[in-house]
Amino acid sequence: MSKLKIGDDAPNISLPAIDGTNFEMSEMKGKRVILTFFRFSTCPFCNIRINRIVKRWNEFSDDTIMVGVFDAKIGELTKRMKKHNVPFSIVADETYQHFKENGVEKSTLRFMRGAIRSPLTMIQATLKGYIPMTLSMSKMSTLPADILIDENGKVVEAHYCKDTVDHLPIDRLISFSKGE
Repeated sequence: MSKLKIGDDAPNISLPAIDGTNFEMSEMKGKRVILTFFRFSTCPFCNIRINRIVKRWNEFSDDTIMVGVFDAKIGELTKRMKKHNVPFSIVADETYQHFKENGVEKSTLRFMRGAIRSPLTMIQATLKGYIPMTLSMSKMSTLPADILIDENGKVVEAHYCKDTVDHLPIDRLISFSKGE
């Protein structure tokens, strides 16, 4: 499928969450949603990104809805995410269906570029114990995407990452959560 664009309807996502509930995008009307397609559950870059967001969560609007989608089995994802104490939804796309439907890309070259471009992030992630537990190039080559969805269920920004560390700045997520 094609990438999401400004003005598109929010993707129709219904996925199991690590808290035992089911995340339903259709229930998010009237709320701003930060949707991130991460990679795999032990991805060092994804885990350090979650760690950084959690550290700044008090800066987000109180009614912020954030959902992180992972290419993982729900049981394994639940186990891996325990250390974060995440204040937002983390869901498992066990079949990779939503990644495909929403234009999430794979690129071995761009994965390598991200790893080379950010050795400090990789060192920080490793020191925190975020070690990639997969050697599957299919999973490793997935490139993240950050999608901002307004109260009307419309995409207002769709950032498909150039490499594995090219997310929207956390300050941008915070300002979006506040309606700015």
